Amino acid sequence: MLLLDYQNVLIESLLRDRLAPEATPTSIDQIVSDFDNVTFHISTPESKSKILISITIKCWSELAAYGAPAILEREYGPHIVQPEQGYDFSVLVDLDEMAGKAQEEKDELIRRISLLKRNAMAAPFEQAFEEFGNLQEQAKGYSAEAAPQGVREGGEVRAIHYREEEAIYVKASHDRVTVIFSTVFKEETDRIYGKVFLQEFVDARKRGVQNAPQVLFRNEPPMELQGQPGLRGGRGENVGYVTFVLFPRHLTPAKREETISHIQTFRDYFHYHIKASKAYIHSRMRRRTADFLQVLRRARPEEADAGKERKTASGRTFKVQA
Repeated sequence: MLLLDYQNVLIESLLRDRLAPEATPTSIDQIVSDFDNVTFHISTPESKSKILISITIKCWSELAAYGAPAILEREYGPHIVQPEQGYDFSVLVDLDEMAGKAQEEKDELIRRISLLKRNAMAAPFEQAFEEFGNLQEQAKGYSAEAAPQGVREGGEVRAIHYREEEAIYVKASHDRVTVIFSTVFKEETDRIYGKVFLQEFVDARKRGVQNAPQVLFRNEPPMELQGQPGLRGGRGENVGYVTFVLFPRHLTPAKREETISHIQTFRDYFHYHIKASKAYIHSRMRRRTADFLQVLRRARPEEADAGKERKTASGRTFKVQA
């Protein structure tokens, strides 16, 4: 199984080339597409030594409501500039200013900018994790039955409509954080492959990987999403809901960053491997067909006698056809 990178590799390699000690500043004007309808624009509008990186995200308004600007300010503070027209957020890298910095500082800046999409999408998760901590503190003085209604029911459902027909839902409770992906299967075969992959996630806990989150899959919207607008699902629908249950051991301060990075890439990881499996099976089918054709070609009679005259028992002659 291939694990996808959290960062944008093209942005990372481009900045690494431009920030190398022997690099010569050049003009740049590139548009880079990423997963989940995210687009980057990398350009040098002012001068060759000032690189502007802009990002546009379909669900930016929702991310902004969940605190994305504050997280991006924390990560990119001095590099933030007015967003480029048509984009949601922009940062500027001054090559002349970075020339005198240590290589470790350059590498850290490259890493953070290549994680621009990841950091923007982290806002609802960080907010939910903080709410989990607050609810956990409030629940300490109560039994499960005696806890106030707000503690028992958990926090609000944070919806991120990051794709045209798909969304991520995050809900914090006093003992867990639930992350639900709605995903669309374009073909029936995709649904079948998806069930096989998801069964592997479920069986991981049975094989002794007790630290793994609980994973559930169903075609109907889970109870946590009751009252959410625009939900689809049920018999005959091509939509599935994948639920991850993150327990306190996944939400410790030391593991939160890694948990956010892993959970964000699930949808891309999931559908990538569905397509990779279909491509592998199709290649095996083509190879098997080629083997069968080769057997048939070898079974054809020799054509060396083609065109020669032969006689029947009655004395009549005929020519052997090729």
